[in-house]
Amino acid sequence: MKKLFAMVMAVLLTLSCFAGCVQESGSDLKDIQNKGKIVVGITEYAPMDFKDENGNWTGFDAELATLFAKELGVEIEFFVIADWGKKFVELETKQIDVIWNGMTISDDVLNNTSCSIPYVLNAQVIVMKADKIAQYPDVASMKNLTVAVENDSAGEDAAKAAGFTNLIEVQYQDNALMEVAAGTADACVIDITMANNMTGAGTSYADLGKSFSLTEEEYGVGFRKDSDVTAKLNDFLKKLMQDGTLQALADKYDLTLADIK
Repeated sequence: MKKLFAMVMAVLLTLSCFAGCVQESGSDLKDIQNKGKIVVGITEYAPMDFKDENGNWTGFDAELATLFAKELGVEIEFFVIADWGKKFVELETKQIDVIWNGMTISDDVLNNTSCSIPYVLNAQVIVMKADKIAQYPDVASMKNLTVAVENDSAGEDAAKAAGFTNLIEVQYQDNALMEVAAGTADACVIDITMANNMTGAGTSYADLGKSFSLTEEEYGVGFRKDSDVTAKLNDFLKKLMQDGTLQALADKYDLTLADIK
């Protein structure tokens, strides 16, 4: 009897494991709808994702992601990615359902995610103390400067491609700005969307300014490879572009949209 019981339990365990494997290899869309929420991986990065005076997440991406969640008929949960360099790990282990955080479309992103169509234009720009910008008219004149970059970011790639070797790798882009403000770095390379929002007169870093751009880029949203949610978002972005909702949101946050058709 004990042997029979053990055999039955072994069969049930095998069937359970098989069912679990089938569920894991199923539809991302169904998984999101079944759990009733979409978990969005972000960092604190104005104007894309940041907290308002009440401690709630807002910004261009946060608002857009919330609209998409409503389109899917689910709630939204924002998950702060503690280390941007591990964003793909967070996605693959299903800690998050999507990376939606002003993410530059790069070969790395295309190789590790199912990426949406481009939706916002971006550039990597050099930021430094405003009163020093005139001293450095080109990259060649900056070669000996210490430059802060976000770890495993498009800014880091752009800095290396430009030939900068004295790099300080930090956790987030706003940390790169802090390094320049504190004088521990001469300059930083960050997204122009952040630079426009956080540097210059009347901003958090009024004494910092943009020097010049190193690259021109586009933002995309990253789902797991072969995800069936990507096509849903692409259709949703096209719909919002046609009805004017996306342009109004871009105007609110002073962003330039990609050519969405």
